[in-house]
Amino acid sequence: MKINISGHHVDVTDGIKEHLEAKFAKIATHFPTLLSLDIIISKEHGEYDVEIRTNYEGTSIAAKGSDSVMYPAITSAAKKLDTVLKHRKGQLKADLHEKPDVTEPETAEETEEELKLN
Repeated sequence: MKINISGHHVDVTDGIKEHLEAKFAKIATHFPTLLSLDIIISKEHGEYDVEIRTNYEGTSIAAKGSDSVMYPAITSAAKKLDTVLKHRKGQLKADLHEKPDVTEPETAEETEEELKLN
């Protein structure tokens, strides 16, 4: 899985890149069709905001996390992304199951006609 990292008012160091790769390695194994993640780390007014965007099975998915410290903000966004991906995967699996055919209940008139014919 490819991880695109960008920082706004934040220098993205090798340590941050390694932390992000380790954090999202589990997500890559759980969702093998996930091709890439776009991660934006920004700092405004002493608050770190981490935004993660991706496409999964034809749906655009985004998750945000914020904290006064960068690493908890990354963890928060990662947990939210994992939750959203699991929800989407559940929706896709539910669509695979066969839906029961809806049948109309017999009316009293139809039942009477069947009894008269027999």
